[in-house]
Amino acid sequence: MEKRIKKIERRNKRVEIDKAWETSFTRKVIIALLTYLVIVLFFFMADLPKPFVNSIVPTSGFVLSTLSLKYFKRFWIKFIKK
Repeated sequence: MEKRIKKIERRNKRVEIDKAWETSFTRKVIIALLTYLVIVLFFFMADLPKPFVNSIVPTSGFVLSTLSLKYFKRFWIKFIKK
């Protein structure tokens, strides 16, 4: 029984750490930077003008959409999934 409890406690700790990472500011910044770099690379390959400046707009849109997901999730839980 003690083994099972320790196993559950380890699992709970791992889940807590995963949840903290999922909601962390660091993760959001890393995702934004990686998104920006991928778009810059694409703009370079497509030979589009000002890839460093023009990559800000789609990156900003992506970041805003991911940041607003928690509000839509709350709405969905409250009104749709009751």
